[in-house]
Amino acid sequence: MDLRTLQAFRQDEYEQAADGYRAVGDMASAAKDAVEGRISMGVRARLRGEAADAALAELKNLSANFHYAQTECGLVSTALNGFAFDVGTAKRRLDAVLADAHAAGCTVHPDGSVAFPAGAKPGADKSTEGGTATGSAGGTATSVAIERQAINIHPNPNYGKAVEFANRIADALREATDADAKWALRLRALKADDDLKVSDRDWADAQSDMGGVADAGAVYLNSLPQPPENGSPADNAAWWKSLTPEQQEAWLSLRPAATGALDGLPSAVRDEANRTVLAEKQGQYRLELASIPKPPANEWTWIVAGRSYTRVHTDEWMEWHNNYADRRERLNKSINGMNAIQARFDRTGERGLPDAYLLGFSAEGNGRAIVANGNPDTADHQAVYVPGTTSNLGSIGGDIGRMENLWQVASGQNNGSVSTITWLGYDAPQNIVKDSPFSHYADDGAPAYNRFLNGLDASRTADTDPHRTAIGHSYGTTLIGSAARQGDLNADDVVLAGSPGVQVPKAEGLDVPQGHVWNQEAEADPVPDVGRFGHGGTDWNGPWTIPSDERFGANQLTTDTEGHSDYWKENTESLRNQGLVVAGKSDDANLKPPPNPTPGVR
Repeated sequence: MDLRTLQAFRQDEYEQAADGYRAVGDMASAAKDAVEGRISMGVRARLRGEAADAALAELKNLSANFHYAQTECGLVSTALNGFAFDVGTAKRRLDAVLADAHAAGCTVHPDGSVAFPAGAKPGADKSTEGGTATGSAGGTATSVAIERQAINIHPNPNYGKAVEFANRIADALREATDADAKWALRLRALKADDDLKVSDRDWADAQSDMGGVADAGAVYLNSLPQPPENGSPADNAAWWKSLTPEQQEAWLSLRPAATGALDGLPSAVRDEANRTVLAEKQGQYRLELASIPKPPANEWTWIVAGRSYTRVHTDEWMEWHNNYADRRERLNKSINGMNAIQARFDRTGERGLPDAYLLGFSAEGNGRAIVANGNPDTADHQAVYVPGTTSNLGSIGGDIGRMENLWQVASGQNNGSVSTITWLGYDAPQNIVKDSPFSHYADDGAPAYNRFLNGLDASRTADTDPHRTAIGHSYGTTLIGSAARQGDLNADDVVLAGSPGVQVPKAEGLDVPQGHVWNQEAEADPVPDVGRFGHGGTDWNGPWTIPSDERFGANQLTTDTEGHSDYWKENTESLRNQGLVVAGKSDDANLKPPPNPTPGVR
């Protein structure tokens, strides 16, 4: 970039262009929400048949187009702001050196060279005529030393000033030229295919685009207000509110995973960020899965061992298995989980289901997902459910379904709006025998659960406080107990189902008002008694205690299900009782009679 071009650069023009792309992205977002939240919801609620299914499929494609346009417009907007910031910084440096040169009586030529006036060093007999100095950007230690020696030798003191000015001009021009080349490359990459189908490759490319813009815009992003380090949810909420729309767009475009993980941010913001991460990971993982070669057809062969034959895997199949099998299995599990989350989005409107909000998502390791039915920021009643052992991203569909069923029952009580949330925000034990007896999974995950609950307060937009229920199943109840033991459990009620123990021996240890701990143990559920000695609470003066024990002090809800996994089965008293607690109508829940009750007294 030459001097005249940089002088004429108008940072505000590019920022206005960025605003235009952000406005287009906002329109695409609004259109996506209209397609998903009103049109598709209405079709699911009112229409059935092949025509309705075909219409929903087309609406889903249309929504994906709007989502992709929103994502790409956000990247273009942020890239333009990053370009404006980088070149604007170079221009301000150029303006500063031009002002300094003018004040020193020097003249800057269009090619960046600097003319200096006549002058004499102190003690010189006469003045030395002026001249012109040219600069160079950067420079090695050797070249700088040679230049400094030339300045010291030169009889005109203005020569040294002119060299400094020329070097500063060269630095500013090189900085602007580098920024122009860097951002031109990134902006050219932000182009979509000329079709109406958003493919897996499009989303994988969007993820690559995000990385490219983030790398190019590192200086720009670092110049913005940063999230508070180790901040509380309230700190995070205050930080987000302090950002301008342009700054919020930058964080959503370049750091969607980090933004979507921040407790305390509005649920709509976290949902937008995490849906982008979900779409990009789906595209990436599907492409990677498709690239894995299929296993060889000749899986088995026979070898002779003495007088018998033994069936063994072929060498070709073993080579494939060693190179690809584990990764293929992990990819399939993650894709199954992502498909289950998308399927929940697609069920919005069915049986009255409200909008879903993706409040947390990660495909790393065993995966994380936090999915809400209804907006918790405005709901009168919130329920936050923690699943237990073997829970991971691949199995999230079942846990999402449980909270859908609970939402139906709780909302049906007509006692205010409800949001039920599946919270897989921790690394659950994956093996019943090898992992679940240990408490560190619960202890490690409990602080994140407490932060999430506190974040629901920080993101609250309704004028009234919500009624909040913490719900745990199996090992998830142990995590809730650990959360209460480690800190202040920010809940009004606690519901425990199939609990192996909650690390405290009394209901009052769960940090909710007296009489607001509710327990369910179904017939033939083996987990409570099996887990007692690993996770039960004790005051060291008595036996290990679990919530099913009378001495624990919990309200024992009636159950009409069997085994360990049916507490949220539709049309059951087990589910109805939980729904009544969540809806703030726990007085209507049915309780088991106490052991050896007094005749005539319930």
